[in-house]
Amino acid sequence: MSDAAGAGSLRRVLGLRDVVLFMVIAGSNLQWVATAAASGPSSLAVWILGACAMFLPLGVSVAFLSSRFPDQGGLYVWSKLAFGPFAGFMTGWTYWTANLPYLPGLLYFAAGSLLYASGGPTTATLGSPFYFMAFSLGGLALAVYLNVRGLGVAKWLNNVGGVARWCAMALLAGFGAALWWRFGSATPLDARSLTPGVRLVDVVFWSTIALAWTGPEAAAFMGGEIREPRRTLPLALGLAAPLIAGIYLIGTLSVLVAVPPAHTSALYGVMEATAVAAQRFGMSWIQVVTAFCVSLSCVASVGAWLGATARIPFAAGIDHYLPKSFARLHPRYGSPTVAIAAQAVIAGLFAVLGQAGTSVKGAYDILVDMTVITTMLPFLSLFGAAIRLSRGPGRPGELRIPGGRVTIVALALVGLATTVGATVLAFMPAPEEVNPTLAMFKVAGLTAIILAAGAAVYATGKARALRLSDPGLSLRQPS
Repeated sequence: MSDAAGAGSLRRVLGLRDVVLFMVIAGSNLQWVATAAASGPSSLAVWILGACAMFLPLGVSVAFLSSRFPDQGGLYVWSKLAFGPFAGFMTGWTYWTANLPYLPGLLYFAAGSLLYASGGPTTATLGSPFYFMAFSLGGLALAVYLNVRGLGVAKWLNNVGGVARWCAMALLAGFGAALWWRFGSATPLDARSLTPGVRLVDVVFWSTIALAWTGPEAAAFMGGEIREPRRTLPLALGLAAPLIAGIYLIGTLSVLVAVPPAHTSALYGVMEATAVAAQRFGMSWIQVVTAFCVSLSCVASVGAWLGATARIPFAAGIDHYLPKSFARLHPRYGSPTVAIAAQAVIAGLFAVLGQAGTSVKGAYDILVDMTVITTMLPFLSLFGAAIRLSRGPGRPGELRIPGGRVTIVALALVGLATTVGATVLAFMPAPEEVNPTLAMFKVAGLTAIILAAGAAVYATGKARALRLSDPGLSLRQPS
């Protein structure tokens, strides 16, 4: 954290296993597998390109920065050290607010998976907006309760969710292989189909893939609660990376083998593939077990993100940019209760407001677009911070990157280019959106509101910090 005392008051309850599973649950999601499969087999190549253009630069930058500044609160403080307080605050603000649409988006995906398994595609298609909103609010409430109890309790949901995600992926891989062996692939897989397209719809999809490769960096926000963070964070990232890649590549391939892209939904794709396997092999239990694993892993992702990013307003509260209540820890559990609750309340509003004037699918697309934009913006500062903070001599115990600063700068520049491209493309509405103008207005308008609100909060907080540092200032100012 930015304040040593603040960081020191947190409890170091996370070991290597916990951090690895956290990175898996935060850095992957089967909703992106469904989205990729719906775009066709060329998404397999796009996954690999995205790994090179986003995940590799991000992984190297985060591994380096977390080993040089292991206890100081992730990209919020890295940006502050590199570019000053305003840049640090806006980086943390946009990263924090990115979770507001992302969390209900995850829960929409979980709700859709359970609904599909309970009654098939007709039930899922006709699912009421009220069901999706109620499920989202219930999932948020559970995540809040566990995180208020502290990471020592909440980590078990993260860990179980990480295992559940791999169980769902193992089921996908198993029936995908069985379908291929018995019936062949439902989707042609050849050089032509695997070649990425360059139409607008294809290019817009790339921004979603760039977003999907982010997430493990969130563990650095909890550096003050990780045992031996200088060693644990880079090692956990190295162990989690192949697990995340396996979920995306094997999961997408399995869905493509089961269902052709034309019949695959970005919201229900995983369950559609599961339904094919259940029907062809007469194993209806596959749908129920897969839906349970998918939904549990999504709820765990919500808990992981809610707990990790709550450390941003906690740090901002320590710096006096937010009311001091955000820096207050629960007297018994040691958790930033106000920060957790505030984030959950606003995310709940997104779950309800995103439904206004559109379908469930339209609301889901808007939530995804908002997530891409607000998540991508802070990575501009993260990659810039990696370039600037890589100057100078290393610190004892710091991770040595092969090639040194040259490697860090080169990969950070690649990451910057990817981030800019993904941000611009995310403003484009989905081709099937029934009201593209309204969708674009929602995305652009909500993004502008988030940025303006952040600047206003910073200005107010800066004035508050000045008054606290000089109590006589308000007395000297004219009324």
